[in-house]
Amino acid sequence: MLSGLKIKVNEKIYVKDPETSVLGKKILQESIFLINEIGFDNFTFKKLGDKIGSNESSIYRYFENKHKLLVYLCSWYWSWVEYKMVFKMTNIDDPFERLKRAITVVTEKAEEDLSIPHINESVLNTIIIAEFTKTLHTKEVDDENKEGFFLIYKSVINRLIQLIEEVNPKYPYPKSLASSIIEGGLHQYFLKDHLKTITDCNEQVSPTDFYLNLISTVLKK
Repeated sequence: MLSGLKIKVNEKIYVKDPETSVLGKKILQESIFLINEIGFDNFTFKKLGDKIGSNESSIYRYFENKHKLLVYLCSWYWSWVEYKMVFKMTNIDDPFERLKRAITVVTEKAEEDLSIPHINESVLNTIIIAEFTKTLHTKEVDDENKEGFFLIYKSVINRLIQLIEEVNPKYPYPKSLASSIIEGGLHQYFLKDHLKTITDCNEQVSPTDFYLNLISTVLKK
């Protein structure tokens, strides 16, 4: 579906675009597996360098620190999700069907897209569920927001806002609903895997099922 796709990430996030070299792509590829394996808190450029057989200093030529690497991976992910949203809504005229398709894309478990070999989207999705809030919950979030670090993430939410308003222009909280769907979808997957007693999501009921039911209820005119 996304063959030939070139995802662009804010150039202020990286020192050198990792998509422009074999080493850069290897850094992205292996950092995803390593963060998923040991967690972001335990992840270091030294450990990544050992894994890819390269000096730690070579990684710093692409990213200033591991926080910006995580921001890059998250930005890449949300850009990929946005492309999928647009694709799924193409040639669909009914506003509610468009919204349902968009919510399905942003809340379903990602599958690996083999047309982008250096990014395993399924594993990256697992990282987003566990680690995405760490890109936002920092002392630098306001400055990074001004620099445009989260434009792609906000673009996905803004698309949902527009779709909600198309379905029910009188609904008073489209922004809160849209951002809650995005954040809540990730959180429900986390609860399903780790704190099972405080979510209705399980192997039979997905976060997608919950949010499709939610919008059917709250957006009734």
